Amino acid sequence: MTNHRPKADVVIVGLGWAGSLIAEELTRAGLDVVAIERGPWLETSTDHPPAVDADELRWDTRRDLILPPAIETITVRNDRTQTALPVRDWSTFDMGYNVGGAGAHWAGMAWRFTAYDFKPMTTIAERYGKDKLVDGLIVQDWGVSYDDLEPFYDRYEKIAGISGKAGNLQGKIIEGGNPFEEPRQNEYPLPPLKTTRLTDIFTEATANMGYHPFMVPAAQTSAAYTNPFNIHMAPCTYCGYCLYYGCGNWSKGTPNNCVIPALMQRKNFTVIADSTVLKANLAPDGKTATGVSYIDKHTGEEWEQPADIVVFSAFQLHNVRLLLLSKIGKPYDPVSGEGTVGRAYCFQTVSGASIFFKNEYLNQFAGSGALSAQIDDFNGDCFDHSNLDFIGGAGILVVTRGSRPIGNTDFLPPGTPRWGREWKKAYKHAFQNATVVFGQGTSYSHKDYYLDLDPTYKDGHGQPLLRMTFNYNENDRRSARFIEQKSVEIGYAMKAEHVVGTNSARANFTGYDTASDHTIGGAVMGEDPRTSVLNRYQQSWDVHNVFVSGASSFPNNAGYNPTATVGALALWTARAIIEKYIPAPGPLVRV
Repeated sequence: MTNHRPKADVVIVGLGWAGSLIAEELTRAGLDVVAIERGPWLETSTDHPPAVDADELRWDTRRDLILPPAIETITVRNDRTQTALPVRDWSTFDMGYNVGGAGAHWAGMAWRFTAYDFKPMTTIAERYGKDKLVDGLIVQDWGVSYDDLEPFYDRYEKIAGISGKAGNLQGKIIEGGNPFEEPRQNEYPLPPLKTTRLTDIFTEATANMGYHPFMVPAAQTSAAYTNPFNIHMAPCTYCGYCLYYGCGNWSKGTPNNCVIPALMQRKNFTVIADSTVLKANLAPDGKTATGVSYIDKHTGEEWEQPADIVVFSAFQLHNVRLLLLSKIGKPYDPVSGEGTVGRAYCFQTVSGASIFFKNEYLNQFAGSGALSAQIDDFNGDCFDHSNLDFIGGAGILVVTRGSRPIGNTDFLPPGTPRWGREWKKAYKHAFQNATVVFGQGTSYSHKDYYLDLDPTYKDGHGQPLLRMTFNYNENDRRSARFIEQKSVEIGYAMKAEHVVGTNSARANFTGYDTASDHTIGGAVMGEDPRTSVLNRYQQSWDVHNVFVSGASSFPNNAGYNPTATVGALALWTARAIIEKYIPAPGPLVRV
């Protein structure tokens, strides 16, 4: 028997960055909002006090904040001739499993995408011609521009308490910032984080090479800060426990620290935790959604939450699966090329160099998730591709994230024994002298790679798992080789004794490729219903009262982390719901 809750104005599925930001906007506008989260409630003060946060075995090794594969996983294959198999262990898919979602455990690099990233097809066609594209590559404009999103990036940065230095302030290039960034109307809320020995070496070396280093914008507070919701944040202590960890010091910008405390004060907001949404329910004509069905983890009972508007704001992979399970939109067929749901999936192309100094003291036990220096000289379309055989590139950086005792034991020079006295000697030396130059690359989807429902494997509720068909395409491999070469050059310029190029795209992709966790697309936004699931407001072309917010909306990946763009798009969509949809429900874009 299905139980029924009172009808809400809006039901939000997934309470991470996207869900919490949309909920805040909508409840402030007076709408009655119910958010449903599969994971448990998470309270910063009790679940992540500083005495608990530094448990590397619990949070990093055992991944206590990550969705266990036993609850839900995906199946992976490289092409349609293979049988996809389930991913059985923690891997590249760091899906959150708590209120706050992946935003609770993220590293905190808070990037704005460039104008090119939102309009890659237009830019490439005008600058190089369409023949520049590798065969089969899917490149399309988003339907939204950087200028559209600039005020919403600004709003997100103020909410999350981002530390950084503007490189382009109202069209004026500012020394010390990123000269390749797009114009911004305001400086960052806080100054950059402190530099470290590693960032100083990188900055000096790359500047001497004629490049333009800068400190990465970070969701760690460089000073005491109060955000627009009157939530007080403390200065980062550089404890080194950030990625995969919460932050009981109230220094990391997370939904749990920056948004949810304000939401919980509102009588028109309800959160239902420990509950798995099965699908959106559709009206008999299939043109509108009537709400969602979910299972209460503790009782096993099925419930229906009726609502006038449904927002999917879960992890990227979950959003795509929910659309497929709900039968919203037409699934992508790689043979005919028709359909959109599951189409345009891509990952992130990662390459770089492992570098080993002879006698340095990097002191990397102190750091934070986003304490980094970067150059954008080879990112996106910041450089001329006329004589190159690929599009895109990467931001090249070093990061002082905090070298933790367990996780850092794998990072040793080539030829090091795996145990014994020599291993201990090498590890002692490498802890102070080994690091990476990291190329976080762009990625563009390909017609042969997509997401659909697995015909064999099911979850505990009897629903098909999501199946991923993906491998690095030729554009990925070419750009990765280029960035690897540049990273090796930088490593030697930093005066490292040994430099070893790294390139994840040399091999076939696997579900255990931990080079990045930035999975993108599958329910993309765009200008044409034939090639996109959503319009420019992240509204479904097929079911107008369904909105989908998250990295699933991205037609391509930039050479940056996606989180700030997820946040800006969430705020953009929330304003469209309030100002455009509520006064006149229906499609916000007509073609």
